[in-house]
Amino acid sequence: MAPSSLLLFRVWLLLGLQSFGGGTATLFLIRQAVVEKHRWVPEPEFTRDWAICQIAPGINLLGLTILIGFRLARIRGIVVSLVGLLLPSVVITVVMTALYAEVKELDLVQAALRGIVPATVGLGLLLAIRMARPLLQESRLISHRSLLLSAMLLLASAASVTFTNLPVVAVLWAAGTISAVANWWWRRLPSPESPPA
Repeated sequence: MAPSSLLLFRVWLLLGLQSFGGGTATLFLIRQAVVEKHRWVPEPEFTRDWAICQIAPGINLLGLTILIGFRLARIRGIVVSLVGLLLPSVVITVVMTALYAEVKELDLVQAALRGIVPATVGLGLLLAIRMARPLLQESRLISHRSLLLSAMLLLASAASVTFTNLPVVAVLWAAGTISAVANWWWRRLPSPESPPA
């Protein structure tokens, strides 16, 4: 059953009000709200939706908001979710930008900003662990080969972006292609249970 427009707006409005710290912090909050609290989206589906948003152009968080909104209440869900998420962000950003220009040199403001960075990184690490867990669990249920491939792609993707100048979109498309080819190949192999021809 689709949530009411009021509930949907309230949830996304609260997300918009709390979405300090950049994309990682906001993604963490969205996942917490729609997967854990309201259970609107199953964890593996959320991870897949986020992967789709990574390979699409544009702002990934808005793409994810659109996907979730559409899944929950079609066009109404998209409109209500986007307005709820963006309204506080736009207002707060305008106000904070005006205020920051006046106080950016204060020691207290600089100290606060230095504290926000480690907190954002910590949220990013927690989010990465929580999003990797269902992927690896699902891969393990499919087969040991699938689990090994997922783990290797996870590590290789991180290493590629860290140690090379490869564009992120190239890494994502390469990982998707490798996974698709590997799964196609495995389907062609005879099953261990099937008798030899």
